[in-house]
Amino acid sequence: MRLALYQPDIPQNTGTLMRLCACLNVALDIIEPCGFLLSDKNLKRAGMDYIEHLDMVRHMNWESFKTAHAGKRIVLLTTKTDQSFLDFKFSHDDVLLAGRESAGVPDDVHNECSARITIPMAAGVRSLNVAVASSMVLSEALRQTSQFPHP
Repeated sequence: MRLALYQPDIPQNTGTLMRLCACLNVALDIIEPCGFLLSDKNLKRAGMDYIEHLDMVRHMNWESFKTAHAGKRIVLLTTKTDQSFLDFKFSHDDVLLAGRESAGVPDDVHNECSARITIPMAAGVRSLNVAVASSMVLSEALRQTSQFPHP
């Protein structure tokens, strides 16, 4: 299981997800360009010393990411589908893809993903914070595939 962030905008969210991935032993892919420097102090503050325990790969662009994960199922977290993450059957080698905080992913990336899932929400609201949404979906994916780390 991997989590991938498409051109993240907010260093604090990225740092939070770096920490989450380190704690859950989940690899993280960052698809650049980012809206901040990966050396940003806010990123380091959010990730704290957990970052040294993280398996992270940086990809210069979407094409590089796709090449690196050819043959794997890329599952997009999006508000543009009716497929609930609660009804989705995850696989142990899925790559969960979260879009930019400001814009999600472009249509071509959306269309190239193997599957698209969403978090059901109350009427009248737009979306959850990307770190919260990624945490919810990653937790369910790890639960389904029995991949939570064992101390």
